[in-house]
Amino acid sequence: MAEHDDARLPRLPPWAGRNFQLLVGASFVTGIGNSGATIAAAFAVIESGGSATDVGLVAAARTLAMVVLLLVGGAVADRLPRQRVMAVANVANAGSQALFAVLVLTGHAALWQMAALTAVGGGALAFFSPAAQGLVLSTVDSASAGPAISVYRLATNTSAIGGAALGGALVAAFGAGWVLAVDAAGFAVAAAMRSRIDVAHAPRESRSGGMLRELREGWQVVASTTWLWSIVLQFSVVNGMFTAVEAVYGPLVSRDRLGGAGPWGLALAAGGAGTAIGAVLMMRWRPRRILLVGTLGVFPLALPAVALALVLPAWALAAVMFAGGVAIEVFAVNWMLAMHQEIPEDLMSRVAGFDWMGSVALTPVALALAGPAASLFGRTRALWGSAGLIVLLTVAVLLLPDVRRMERRTSKAAAPEVRTPVAADPAA
Repeated sequence: MAEHDDARLPRLPPWAGRNFQLLVGASFVTGIGNSGATIAAAFAVIESGGSATDVGLVAAARTLAMVVLLLVGGAVADRLPRQRVMAVANVANAGSQALFAVLVLTGHAALWQMAALTAVGGGALAFFSPAAQGLVLSTVDSASAGPAISVYRLATNTSAIGGAALGGALVAAFGAGWVLAVDAAGFAVAAAMRSRIDVAHAPRESRSGGMLRELREGWQVVASTTWLWSIVLQFSVVNGMFTAVEAVYGPLVSRDRLGGAGPWGLALAAGGAGTAIGAVLMMRWRPRRILLVGTLGVFPLALPAVALALVLPAWALAAVMFAGGVAIEVFAVNWMLAMHQEIPEDLMSRVAGFDWMGSVALTPVALALAGPAASLFGRTRALWGSAGLIVLLTVAVLLLPDVRRMERRTSKAAAPEVRTPVAADPAA
């Protein structure tokens, strides 16, 4: 009877070993806590008497710290064991969130303190994210890369969706301070889980040069890889436009033309559901031309701006956001596959640091200019302009032969040697 019951239990695929389970489990824990803490931080500022500008300043502190430290984080993650870098980043998050919680619960949280502690979280993310991108495929074999990346992203996306919903409910029920405290505990648990990951088998070259030299090596790879820097430049604008639509124009159109915050909340939830479905889709779909398929997935990101410009009904807006969520996961999984397939392992985190920095660098600028653009050109024209920029840049990227022709390989060892021009650098 026991054997019969065991046969009915869901079994993990053979490639999802202990290391991968620890990595995904830790990501799920921190995803839930971090999404809830983002809401809690905003309400902590409001509850302390802060204005909308104060909320924006605290949020900007996180982004600014992340952008400033991303390159350093990438270099460190290529020099040290990546799981340890991630664990130390989690410890820093746990400490900053715990102190944030104490200040809020005791009623002594000043604006500068909240901004500084949020900046610590952003700085920790600058070390965590490049290390994470370099570690995922160190926990599985190369033949299982696609499903592994999809499962990893499914865990992070679903935890972010659930964490936002749970965080909002807990803030309403118990207050922002307790949510921050729970988030601190979650980061501590995740740090313990990540410290148990053992990827000593993964090939890592010994490093003897200084950090500036290592950053230069990472930059040389980026600058000499046309498909890489082109897509990073594309997403510096695409992310800015999409974030402005999501954070600024969407709420305003919903308030003025769709009946309030409810329809926009439904649209955001549909977008989150779309990312989960997209990750599930990519567990089974293994397209041959990975960058071509991924780049085609960027076009639907223009649709929310179009839907808002046309003031489509709430159900249509939700459908558009759902499609965008599916499409961005198609891009994200294929992008990670291309990075792991084409970029040398010992340079992965440094290149990922440049990728992250370039991809988010213009987002604060886009958010700051969204309001003035709507005042100068009108909200509808600003929305059409956002959609147009996304489409034009995506078409431009599709003109690159490497983007259209790059094919999936089952073995990273087959990667061409021309990808590593740093070996020929006379200053190295």
